[in-house]
Amino acid sequence: MKSGVHTRQRILEESLRRFNRKGYSSTTLSEIAEAVGIAEGNLWYHFRTKQDLLKALIEQCRSEMQVNRKQPATASVMDDYVAGLLFGMRIQLNNRFLIRDHLQFSLETQHLRLDPDMKADRQMIARGLQRMQKNEMFRRDLEIDLGTLGRSLWILCRYWPDHLYEQEGLDEITWENQLQGLENHFTLLRPYLTAPARNSLQEAWLRVREAPCDDLAISNSIASSHQPQKTN
Repeated sequence: MKSGVHTRQRILEESLRRFNRKGYSSTTLSEIAEAVGIAEGNLWYHFRTKQDLLKALIEQCRSEMQVNRKQPATASVMDDYVAGLLFGMRIQLNNRFLIRDHLQFSLETQHLRLDPDMKADRQMIARGLQRMQKNEMFRRDLEIDLGTLGRSLWILCRYWPDHLYEQEGLDEITWENQLQGLENHFTLLRPYLTAPARNSLQEAWLRVREAPCDDLAISNSIASSHQPQKTN
C-alpha cells in the first residue's frame, strides 16, 4: 500500500513538473510514465487519463491552500499579511500551469470560474486590510475604500505572471520574479499606511525576503507552452 501511495505521489510530482515546463496539452502520459520509471500501464492503475491527473493536481493545490488558511493569526498584523501573500505567490508559481494553460482544458473543467479558493484569497487580503484598519494603521487624512484597494492588490498578485510573460517578455518565471511582484503589491499599499505601519510592513517583509523557496519546479520554462489559444 505504501509503495502504491509513493508511486502515485511520484506521478503527481512529475506531472506537475512537466505541465509547468511543457504545458498541459504538450505533455503525454507515456513520457510521464517514462520519467517516473514505470510502465504506462502502471500509471493507468493510478490515473486512467490526463484529465484524472489534472483533477488530482487541482485537488492537491486546493488542499494546500485550505490547510494554509487554517493557520491561526498571530499578534503581528503585518507578519500575518506578508506570510499569506508569500504563500500565495509560492503556490501560484509551483502550480502556474493551472492558470497559464486553463484554456487548454477549459472544456474539461471550469476550475477558475467563480473559484472558491480564489475568492478565499481575495478575502484573505480583505481581512488583512480590515485588521490594519482596526489597528489604526491607515492614514486618517485619506479616504480609503478598502473594497477597491483589496481588489486592486489581489489583481496585481493574480495577474503578475501574465504581465511578466506578455509585457516583460520573460521566457521563465523565477522565485525572484515573484518577489518583485510582492514589491509592487507593497508599493501600491504603502501610501495608505501611517509611518509606523510602513515600518512594520518593511520589517515583516525583510524577515521573509531572503527565505528560500524550495518548492517543486520553481524555474521551469513557460515559453514553450504559452501558445495562443482559441476562445469560445
